[in-house]
Amino acid sequence: MTDVPAYPAASARNMALLVQLRWMAVVGQLVTIWFAGQILGIALPLPALVAIPALLALVNAGTLVLARGRMGFSHAELIGALMLDVIALTWQLYLSGGTTNPFTFLFLLQIVIGAIVLPPRRSWIIAGVAVLSVTLLSFIADPLALPPRLRADPLRLYLAGGYVSFVLIAVLLVFFVIRIDSNRRSSDAALAHMRQRAAEEDHIVRMGLLASGAAHELGTPLATMAVLVRDWFKHPALAGRPDLVEDLHDMETELLRCKAIVSGILLSAGEARGENPRVTTADAFMREIAREWSARSGGAVRLTNHIERDAAIVSDPALRQVISNVIDNALDVSPAHVEIIAAIAAQHLVMTFRDQGPGFSDDMLARIGRPYTSTKGRPGGGLGLFLVFNAVRKLGGEVTVRNRPEGGAEVLLSIPLGTIAAGA
Repeated sequence: MTDVPAYPAASARNMALLVQLRWMAVVGQLVTIWFAGQILGIALPLPALVAIPALLALVNAGTLVLARGRMGFSHAELIGALMLDVIALTWQLYLSGGTTNPFTFLFLLQIVIGAIVLPPRRSWIIAGVAVLSVTLLSFIADPLALPPRLRADPLRLYLAGGYVSFVLIAVLLVFFVIRIDSNRRSSDAALAHMRQRAAEEDHIVRMGLLASGAAHELGTPLATMAVLVRDWFKHPALAGRPDLVEDLHDMETELLRCKAIVSGILLSAGEARGENPRVTTADAFMREIAREWSARSGGAVRLTNHIERDAAIVSDPALRQVISNVIDNALDVSPAHVEIIAAIAAQHLVMTFRDQGPGFSDDMLARIGRPYTSTKGRPGGGLGLFLVFNAVRKLGGEVTVRNRPEGGAEVLLSIPLGTIAAGA
């Protein structure tokens, strides 16, 4: 298996921001070169100066191509991008007066960007290179060939250029800091979401361990009770008591149901106790569930089947338990009518469960899917929908919960067929 490289947080967004700033620099440099040459009449080495924004544009295009399909960039790549900008600025200032050019202060922008984007130790690299560049430009640079009208008062030109440089740095800093803060907020939100998911999965692990342990413990007494019931069928005293025989049949049926539930729990935990998950079709799977719950609820559960193009799937115990939790919750608030609508759309098995209950409160809808969020008001309640949300999420699906305009609630489960397909 190929290891996926771990990139610094928000590195992809930071690189995208550097690309945006570089596009702004390209446009700004071209405008400045045009203004200095055409308006101010300063003789500039145009081919050498224009080559720099052209090179930066090519680097930006290459970065955009490289960024496709990547999750981020390393610190070395971020340093390389910033170093390129520093070197490009150094070369342009070398051709246009060195430190006598007021745009020398743009090095401060590069230093600030490096301090924000890079770790503290590596940000010193950008600061050191920028200081070295300014030092060299103080002694080595081509002087500007000013026209006679500007040569008489060079300080005025320097002050005007300094003002433009200050405004430019102020605008770019505000733009950059706002975007970086937005990236930070996005990273914080993603981290909070990951922590929430980790906490929820911790609940699932603990409940799974409890359920698995309870299933193990229940297996032996249930098997013993099943043997005793079969022995009672042979007892002579029951020969003339058909009512007791019927009760024993009911008891045997319920015991078999309990054993199936226990087997399903252990199977979901990876401890098969009985038959393996069987291969069926989406249509047969939904009809079987509807038939089982219709018999159990006295006909309250009804299926509206819109599955036209069937698909082979695995009758997974965990998925059956998810559906059972949704139906059971719906029957609690709407014992007379629960409708199941099944369909296959966009390679997803879509199951919609509708009831005629009071629906969910706004507060409940805002917290739906979190542990211990329940409308039943009993301690420890609300784990059913919590497990539904997490089980469906593990299958790559989505859960949508809403109130219907005509009354009642609607829970929609969308499961990718690829995760429950027979050949998966």
